[in-house]
Amino acid sequence: MSADAAAKKIEWNKIAFLFLGIILFAIVNFSPAWPDAVDPAGKAFSLSPQGKGALAVFLLAGTWWVFEVTPIGVTSIAIGVLQALFLIRPAEKAFKDFMDPSVMFIFASIVIGMVFTKTGLTKRMAYRMLSFVGEKTSMILLGTFLVTAILTHIMAHTAVAATVFPLLIAIYGLYGEGERPTKFGKALFMGMAYVAGAGSIITLLGSARAAVALSFFKEMTGKEISFFQLTYYMAPIGWAMVFILWGFFMVVLKPEKKTIPGLRERASRLAAEQGPITKKEILAAIIVFGAIAVLSLRSFVPFLKPIDKTAIILLSTLLFFLTRILDIEDLENIPWNIILLFSGAMSIGFCLWETGAAQWMAVHWLTFFKETPWWVFVLSMAFFVLVMTNFIMNVAAIAISVPVALVVAKYLSVSPEVIMFAALVTAGMPFLLLVGAAPNAIAYNSKQFTSGEFFKYGLPASLILMAVLAVAILVIWPAMGMPTFLGK
Repeated sequence: MSADAAAKKIEWNKIAFLFLGIILFAIVNFSPAWPDAVDPAGKAFSLSPQGKGALAVFLLAGTWWVFEVTPIGVTSIAIGVLQALFLIRPAEKAFKDFMDPSVMFIFASIVIGMVFTKTGLTKRMAYRMLSFVGEKTSMILLGTFLVTAILTHIMAHTAVAATVFPLLIAIYGLYGEGERPTKFGKALFMGMAYVAGAGSIITLLGSARAAVALSFFKEMTGKEISFFQLTYYMAPIGWAMVFILWGFFMVVLKPEKKTIPGLRERASRLAAEQGPITKKEILAAIIVFGAIAVLSLRSFVPFLKPIDKTAIILLSTLLFFLTRILDIEDLENIPWNIILLFSGAMSIGFCLWETGAAQWMAVHWLTFFKETPWWVFVLSMAFFVLVMTNFIMNVAAIAISVPVALVVAKYLSVSPEVIMFAALVTAGMPFLLLVGAAPNAIAYNSKQFTSGEFFKYGLPASLILMAVLAVAILVIWPAMGMPTFLGK
């Protein structure tokens, strides 16, 4: 088949999936009223016309995102447009979410990555790391995974991904394939995104999801889970996934080259050619690590808690321009496609939540498993969170599903701790869609993989995650002292 014929075939595939998304939207949005969802306590949850519309937008966006019918940012714009056109939510709400503080946090994180690249800090760090890990591509992958995971223990995984991304670009530049996608490139960047999620579940500093979820858990159950208790139970799972993911990528995307001959010497030579660290590099490092320090201290210093994390990290963006580390050309080079991707994700997430569609889905899903063995029920709840967190905010996925799960759990005498920790595990590792977490979208900016490939490799990775979680629920956590049943 000629190149032109192949291109036409791909285009026809995109057209087919374009209409598939539209058809799914029309079927769901214009269908008759759907039956109520009823929890075990007898409480009914109806699905309003707006909720049905939210599900319709949800299906269209998911189809278009996975198959890249249009640029991912354009699909996000469609999310806002459909909500306004079909009266699912008012335009001021649908589009207001596009500038949610979480979106601006991602914007500031991407700017940090740009600064590391422009000043040369990333190349400096890359050359140092490569001098240490050597020339084996397997060890290079493991080294980058370990660095990513460790950093997520002390800073948000979004900031980690933005910081590590240019480092990976510099490393890949030495692989010798230019910008051409390779198995090594896919493993390097997708692996970074997956591992950022795995590492972020271990401490309260890895993401906002844990702190919000634990606060929510205390309000519902009257029990408090401490910083160190969280780390105690989550560290074995998070670190197990880091090494399992390394093995996974070494199997499914085994690098074309076992070694990069002369890499250690080349890295040492390039590091020497950079010369001593510059004033701009020092200033950039002070601004970035100053912001990270303040963000980390918010969990421990009372007077810092009221200060919004987005304002803190955006201050770094202001300082980059005020100190002339960045200029107007850099502002124009920001990957707005990625920013729009998360804008749309926030909008559909709030849409599902506010219209009651997400809760309706959660009740239907979880009550289906109320007669199953307790561990099957816990895994079904975790699986629901896993699916939802690939489309909407992980905090929202937990807030939607955990209350329903806790109601059903009482009938099975399952302890609330098992429910909460299982939800936090899957909420932290959305391996299927780019919108599931900021590191996914940041990795996509490498152009090493498509959203379809991300989904393809994310399916087996998600199944592995569920298997690890099953072992944790049945063996690891009980052995560590986590109560499994009420009253025990």
